Amino acid sequence: MKITNNSVVGLTYELKVSKDEEEVESAPFSVEVRDGEDPFFFLFGNSGLPEKFEELLAGKAKGDSFNFIITAEEAYGEADEEMIMALPKSQFNSQNGFEPNMLEEGNFLPLVDENGYPMQAKVIKDLGEEILLDFNHPLVGFDLHFDGEVFEVREATAEELEHGHVHGEHGHQH
Repeated sequence: MKITNNSVVGLTYELKVSKDEEEVESAPFSVEVRDGEDPFFFLFGNSGLPEKFEELLAGKAKGDSFNFIITAEEAYGEADEEMIMALPKSQFNSQNGFEPNMLEEGNFLPLVDENGYPMQAKVIKDLGEEILLDFNHPLVGFDLHFDGEVFEVREATAEELEHGHVHGEHGHQH
């Protein structure tokens, strides 16, 4: 069967990213590899990935390969200054499951948004009483290069449709 809305799709791929800055084009570097031992399964129409990603996969069948680039605008957009915030360090205490070494610059903090979805914030700077965090998606501003193959396509079960995610998956962060 071909990939359509509400089908469950398993993919193997390598994701590389590059930034297209003024006159400087960075070589794509690999950020994620999903192989046959750990394919990426998702409910088509509800992958949590950029819309364009799903558009480019529609109609493919098991064994089809794909190779495409999604530009930053079509993916996660450009970094938003308003997503950079200083928060009181007291929020990140051990009672909330944070250790002091987690707050080092450059680390990603595992957080939850107001809807209960997991998200990440990057620690930019330690300001003493406060900590400066960047809530932009880690891949914001990057072009995404996907190169992979359709591992499996099947119909979603009623339960999967009801819950909007694939049975047996633990919701990987992208």
